[in-house]
Amino acid sequence: MNTAITSTNSAPQLWNTRYGTINALPVDDTIARSLRQYGEWIEQELDLLSTMLMEGQSVVEFGGEYGAHTLWLARATGAAGEVHVIEPRRLAMQQLCANLALNGLSNVHTHSVWLGRSPGRNELAALMPDIQHGAAGGEQIRIATLDDLALSALHLLKINLPGTLSATLDGGGETLRRTRPCLYFRLGSQDAAEAEIKQVKDLGYRCWSHLPYLHSPRNYAGSAAVNLFPGRVHQNVVAAPVESSMDFEELIEL
Repeated sequence: MNTAITSTNSAPQLWNTRYGTINALPVDDTIARSLRQYGEWIEQELDLLSTMLMEGQSVVEFGGEYGAHTLWLARATGAAGEVHVIEPRRLAMQQLCANLALNGLSNVHTHSVWLGRSPGRNELAALMPDIQHGAAGGEQIRIATLDDLALSALHLLKINLPGTLSATLDGGGETLRRTRPCLYFRLGSQDAAEAEIKQVKDLGYRCWSHLPYLHSPRNYAGSAAVNLFPGRVHQNVVAAPVESSMDFEELIEL
């Protein structure tokens, strides 16, 4: 059985996960707890994405999450593919880059920016008001648009930060029209969700609800008896261009 390797509470931690070794500063958020206990993070998201991605394709992931899914995305797209990870938070970006180096991944490009409607700058606390950032909340974050990345191809846009979809799409109009990627995103608040779905549909997409459980009894660490997240799911949406043949018959279409 593979188990996570942990160090003291004051030192960085190394976790042996399903897709590689992950390093993190001492933290106790939901993602870190899952990686530490199960050696994976919301594996059901990747189960779905594995039916969509192929080698040689290009992905944008907004929100690094220690590289928990980036490691898989890099392997799924292969040496001929590209994964662009957008992570505006300074310490999170440093941890992400460390994990990419630890796993020898050369097809991942990191961008220390926030994806928004137009270029600019703002404080981290203003961009992510629902999260406690401590002293880091006052740090100035550079804002760029999806179009600013000037991607030659884009097959999947994966948004891990709830509430960021609308601005990301507004800032990526040319990219979305030219590349027509699939979308996979976490819905924002209940008040925002209806507008988010309408925006995606207005861009010519079909949408399906996807509710991945945070805990899997078949987790990498074999920790089936311990469920740290009983009943918890993420409110996610997968969307495909109407002109594509993609369909998710097992999911509820919105």
